Amino acid sequence: MSNLDRQAVPSRCGGRGFVVAEPVRELLSPRRVPLGESTEVRRLLPNLGRRMVGAWAFVDHYGPDDIAGEPGMQVPPHPHMGLQTVSWLHEGEVLHRDSTGSLAAIRPRELGLMTSGRAISHSEESPVPHPRFLHGAQLWVALPDSARHTEPRFEHHTDLPAVTAPGITATVILGALDGAVSPGAVHTPLTGADLTLTGGAEARLPLDPDFEYAVLAMSGETHVDSVPVLPGSMLYLGCGRTELPLRAESDASVMLLGGEPFDEEIVMWWNLVGRTHDEIAEAREAWMTGTRFGEVKGYAGDRLPAPELPATPLKPRGRVR
Repeated sequence: MSNLDRQAVPSRCGGRGFVVAEPVRELLSPRRVPLGESTEVRRLLPNLGRRMVGAWAFVDHYGPDDIAGEPGMQVPPHPHMGLQTVSWLHEGEVLHRDSTGSLAAIRPRELGLMTSGRAISHSEESPVPHPRFLHGAQLWVALPDSARHTEPRFEHHTDLPAVTAPGITATVILGALDGAVSPGAVHTPLTGADLTLTGGAEARLPLDPDFEYAVLAMSGETHVDSVPVLPGSMLYLGCGRTELPLRAESDASVMLLGGEPFDEEIVMWWNLVGRTHDEIAEAREAWMTGTRFGEVKGYAGDRLPAPELPATPLKPRGRVR
């Protein structure tokens, strides 16, 4: 998925200087951002208060939207570098095309994982015809320096491992949780899981104390470590936890995101992740001149032009603003 903000602002984030080394309960509110022709997303990362959770650097939550009479998601071809995109649906269907030639229809509880490496471009659209409702999350994972210049690739996993306990099922999207390991490729120690809870369920989820965590509420009302978290909001939990108490007031679903604090500082602008302003500027120029990022074939429309870079130089801001 693309960041369609025409006033894209570069930011430097990452590094361990602002990692919360102990458990906290920091509720993050979203910023509403239009996406394509008829979709609005709730952006949780980067946030005014926090920019990363482990290597997770970008989190959008959208829907549930009734798109029966609408085009639904329509994101034209656009570039990515230095990151992985994670597409996760609860309802609907999204058609993914990319410059490696991949074409995949991503459906609920299936993992669409695109590793951009040095450069890739892709489009995302609701197919015609499409299901009535669209509800999901789009997330980015920053690649470490050792992996960010690799060849691009796309993975589509329809069978993911799950951890179950009375009243809760945890589908492991990326990384590992309680011994279950996702087939999706990761390049830093990471956890991404979709937790489905039945109304009245209480559980204590095992965590890695060396990871920092956050919980994104998808539906229903869940009390996360005694904090009520409603759909479209995210609770940052810090590090140092060995378990996480959960209680569902009704049938609910949340996403657990975590990982070792990301050591490297990154510059994230528009849909590109690099290390310097010059690197981002070179990538933007390559996209605008039609080089390096390849071609998305089969999309009925024009490519997405890049916004203008700001005139001011980048300033380090760390993991929090």
